[in-house]
Amino acid sequence: MPYDAVILAGGRAARLGGADKPGAPVGGLPLIARVAAAVPDAGRLIVVGPPRPLPERAAGTPLARAVFTREDPPGSGPIPALRAGLAQVRAELLALLAADLPFLTAGHVALLLERARRARAGAVLTDEAGGEQWLIGAWRTGVLAAALGRYRGTSLRGLLGPLGPDPVRIAVPEGERPPWFDCDTPDDLARARRWAEPASRW
Repeated sequence: MPYDAVILAGGRAARLGGADKPGAPVGGLPLIARVAAAVPDAGRLIVVGPPRPLPERAAGTPLARAVFTREDPPGSGPIPALRAGLAQVRAELLALLAADLPFLTAGHVALLLERARRARAGAVLTDEAGGEQWLIGAWRTGVLAAALGRYRGTSLRGLLGPLGPDPVRIAVPEGERPPWFDCDTPDDLARARRWAEPASRW
C-alpha cells in the first residue's frame, strides 16, 4: 500500500532559543534532511514549515522533492500544522514525523507502516519505558482525517490517543541510538552531533 509522509517542521524551538531546529546540522546534514531520508519511498513528502536552503550534500535526499506548506497562522501548534499537512496527502497511509529525529531510519518507519496496514487506525512508536511518541507514527489517512475534522483540542496526544493505535516497540541494538531521540535543547543537539560523528560521511 503506497504511503505519503508528513514532517512537522514549523515549531518555535523555544528551548533552543528560537533557532531553526530542523535546519540544524547533525552528521553533516540538517535534521530535517535526516528525517526525510527515513521515508525514501513516500509517494509525496510534505513538510509543514518554511522552505529552507538545501545544502549541496542534501541534494540527493528525499528532501529535494518535498512539498512545503504552512499552518495558519504559522507557529500555531501541531494540530493546525497537521491539518495543513493532511490537506496535501493523497495516499491511504501516511507517516507522521517530527523534524528533529536524527537517528530515525527507513527501517524504523517500515515497521510502523507494516503495523499500520494491519491496524484499525495506525501505529505509534513507543520508547523504552512504553511511552508513546506521537510524532513517530503511521496512520490510515481516512481515520486520521475524520478524527481531525471533529477535534477541537490543541494536543496531538488528545487527538491521536483515543484512536487506539497499535504500539510498536523497537529494540535498540547495543551501540545504536534510539530512533525516538529528539533534539529539544542545546544539550540534546550537542549529544546528537557527538553520536553522529562516526557516521558523518554520508
